[in-house]
Amino acid sequence: MDNVLTFKRGRVPLLISMPHAGLKLTPLVEAALVDEALSLPDTDWHIPRLYDFAAELGASTLAAEYSRFVIDLNRPSDDKPMYVGATTGLFPSILFDGVPLFKDGQTPSAEERARYLEQIWTPYHQTLEQELQRMRDEFGYALLFDAHSIRGHIPHLFEGRLPDFNLGTFNGVSCDPELASRMEQVCAAAKDYSHVLNGRFKGGH
Repeated sequence: MDNVLTFKRGRVPLLISMPHAGLKLTPLVEAALVDEALSLPDTDWHIPRLYDFAAELGASTLAAEYSRFVIDLNRPSDDKPMYVGATTGLFPSILFDGVPLFKDGQTPSAEERARYLEQIWTPYHQTLEQELQRMRDEFGYALLFDAHSIRGHIPHLFEGRLPDFNLGTFNGVSCDPELASRMEQVCAAAKDYSHVLNGRFKGGH
């Protein structure tokens, strides 16, 4: 497969990853999707546009080209669940609203999914790891910011309504507490918006 990702190298030790920005479908997946899925409703919409200031900051950016309906780049390759309760996996089978993703009997085969893992998931994560290592070698450290967007109200996945800004540090495992505190301060300064740290979406991959 060609053009499975878009990568732009920056000049500072910050990489912004956008694993759910992709809109491409393979012909097999597109033909198999139910009508409700053809508009790609679970896409992280407008993420590249929201972060178009990254180049000005000198940050590197990495964005998916293929939809999460083909393969979810924000899941581990062994498909270990990231969250307790309702969630979607490496190869989603339902929409966020709980509707089946594929028509009856048309779920991609294990062989097809293995191809997606090799040709889409692996290059994305190799690029991510290589860029982080380059930053560590050059600057002594690297910062990874995983950028997402999601509807605020999805009863199948969570109760109530999400805050506007959802920061996740895997309960402190993936981010220095001081940096997390600074991020919270930035969010708190935006008085018209709500925020939470390690709420419904904590991260972990």
